[in-house]
Amino acid sequence: MRVELNGAPAGVPAMDKKKTIAVLGIGNLLMGDEGFGVHVIRYLEEHYRFPDQVLLHDVGTAGIYLGPVLEEADLVLVIDVIKSDSPPGTLEFLDQEMISGRVVQSAMSPHQLGILEIIDICRLRGREPERVEFFCVVPRRIELGLDLTPELRQQVPVVSDRIVQRIREAGYPVPHA
Repeated sequence: MRVELNGAPAGVPAMDKKKTIAVLGIGNLLMGDEGFGVHVIRYLEEHYRFPDQVLLHDVGTAGIYLGPVLEEADLVLVIDVIKSDSPPGTLEFLDQEMISGRVVQSAMSPHQLGILEIIDICRLRGREPERVEFFCVVPRRIELGLDLTPELRQQVPVVSDRIVQRIREAGYPVPHA
């Protein structure tokens, strides 16, 4: 089950200003469209200024090393590619219910499966984030190469804007750099 990314999730309450938001850009920059999440993090760093409670992470394919990041965050926004029958460049949003229901596991890329497993570990430790949201795009090409395909390149500012919008809806100011 997927929800088309038409903006930030509706009905999500603003967060307490003391809470932390972690924005995770996941992917391998050496594998073309697979590096999408990292490209978005770099775009966000260049174009916006974030308050101290919002932490941007270029996590690459960090796997188990994400545990401490997830345990310290209240809201986690994950940016990555997703396997799908939808056309390349399609934006998809996966919310907390889809993640906790484990409906998405077979559709996620291998390192996102790792994130779901790490969230389970955090849950067992009693330190899971309050909410995890995935902002994903369907890749065209995952093969050796440094550049994004045109479909994904044009989605970098779009997904970046959606991430900024979500952070603002959570109650944090995010001015342009």
